Amino acid sequence: MKLIQTKLKDCFIIENSVFEDPRGYFFEGFNKKKLEDLSGISFEPKQLNQSKSGYGVLRGLHFQLPPKSQAKLISCIEGEVLDVAVDLRKGSDSYKQYEAVSLSEENKKSFFIPKGMAHGFLSLSKTAKLIYLVDEFYSPAHDYGIIYSDADINIDWGIDSRKIILSEKDSQLATLKDIKLDF
Repeated sequence: MKLIQTKLKDCFIIENSVFEDPRGYFFEGFNKKKLEDLSGISFEPKQLNQSKSGYGVLRGLHFQLPPKSQAKLISCIEGEVLDVAVDLRKGSDSYKQYEAVSLSEENKKSFFIPKGMAHGFLSLSKTAKLIYLVDEFYSPAHDYGIIYSDADINIDWGIDSRKIILSEKDSQLATLKDIKLDF
């Protein structure tokens, strides 16, 4: 396992050590001790989520408000996605900046996103399946989001916006300047 620090503090791309042979491959998708030893971050998963999306589906940008904020460890097990984290921590040097990483069944990378960040992803393949561990249970009362096209963040999603497919909920999210955050 190798951690690559992104420009967002405590947000890492993880290059997993993959062992391949004629039967297929094996890798540890999560090892608490290794993650903590390499990053200095304690991560105690409480829930495993899975999603399946078709080409052009964009989910996000989602987060949970304190005290139910979630850190996430995301992996793509089929297809490919552009996975994005946005720093919402007002005291952070990277506030309102984003990191985008390609996650795919081919590269077998994972993405660790700490509490205080919004998360979203865009499916770049016919089908994309993600699994992600979170360290806090889902709480509808704390569920929040910001619109994927927020001009102040200016995420380059890499495809024509007319090809993006959103849920009704995600299409109605506010911009960051229109919401009050306490991270």
